Amino acid sequence: MAMMRLRREDPRVVGSFRLHRRLGAGGMGVVYLGSDRRGQRVALKVIRPDLAEDQEFRSRFAREVSAARRIRGGCTARLVAADLEAERPWFATQYVPGPSLHDKVAEEGPLTAAQIAAVGAALSEGLVAVHEAGVVHRDLKPSNILLSPKGPRIIDFGIAWATGASTLTHVGTAVGSPGFLAPEQVRGAAVTPATDVFSLGATLAYAAMADSPFGHGSSEVMLYRVVHEEPHLVGVPDALAPLVRACLAKDPEERPSTLQLSMRLKEIAAREAQGLGDGRPPAQRARVERPSGRLPERASGYAGQDTERRTGGGRSAAERAGERPSGATPAPRPQGPHSGARPRPSGSRHPGSTAGRTGGRTGGRTGPRTGPRTTGTGRRPSRPDPKLLRQRLIVFVVVTLLVALGIALAQKL
Repeated sequence: MAMMRLRREDPRVVGSFRLHRRLGAGGMGVVYLGSDRRGQRVALKVIRPDLAEDQEFRSRFAREVSAARRIRGGCTARLVAADLEAERPWFATQYVPGPSLHDKVAEEGPLTAAQIAAVGAALSEGLVAVHEAGVVHRDLKPSNILLSPKGPRIIDFGIAWATGASTLTHVGTAVGSPGFLAPEQVRGAAVTPATDVFSLGATLAYAAMADSPFGHGSSEVMLYRVVHEEPHLVGVPDALAPLVRACLAKDPEERPSTLQLSMRLKEIAAREAQGLGDGRPPAQRARVERPSGRLPERASGYAGQDTERRTGGGRSAAERAGERPSGATPAPRPQGPHSGARPRPSGSRHPGSTAGRTGGRTGGRTGPRTGPRTTGTGRRPSRPDPKLLRQRLIVFVVVTLLVALGIALAQKL
């Protein structure tokens, strides 16, 4: 994390903490690096002097402190001390070493699929704890995520929304960062945990593309795109694109839950770390990347099974195309309702495999083969002589009549 020297107007001591460096400044105040008498380092946030007299900002600051106190778990920086009644209210949290996700990507470029999935899994698991505490962050973005050696940490709950709290903004006024806000925030509608899921999706897209999924522009342009346009995810790894798109659904009810995200991202992270990835071709992946944003059942982890069913149980391209071993006489194409059947080369499948039950037809249909059978050499078996069939039919009819006549005579006697 970049640090700056203290300025002339900066305090040197706040409460029982001595200040050493500036860590950053935002709309509400300045964050300093400080330490207590035992040497414990803290990040200490102080409201700006011109805002300290504004009751709305004091209330917002108090809400941030309340949110920090309620959240349990390692996803956020632990609250150390606070003074909301001071001339310039302040609070101190445990110092988290490490760059922000924004700075990391800006300096080193996009993260790999495995890194993005690992960071996303930890963040979504952290959001589970945040939401269980009855808090919605409302401003989750790359600059509010610190990459510490012990994992990512969510910071800056300055505009966090506590369940049951009344809003501090007018209806229709968006509070947060354009490009990472959810559509319901732009419209001034109620925020829910799904609001943070949208922001997390935009954040993961940024980690993959080094850019917002809604591009650049003025605040008005960005907010319009969030509400009315689909996100641009070119550059997001194939293994993550369906999940990120699901997070960015316009309808909050169509987004996955934080628990679902955590489980799925852990699975993707494990697969990517092993170099497995998603081996489906683009045409099949497109069926999963639906604009509706619903979480696909097989966004990852089960891609191989899904592909096997759609391609005919893992047969080779030559078998699917109906090719025969060299030197074999090609069988004539059967006509009629079973013209789609393919000859089955001998020894091409295990008797107990799923592909063997499909009867050699693509599309995953099970059951016995109804089309004409072929021999192992690709030739259709020879048909019986029609004359022989006619003779057998005549013999069958004569025998049947004689038996019926014998039964009738027996009954008369």
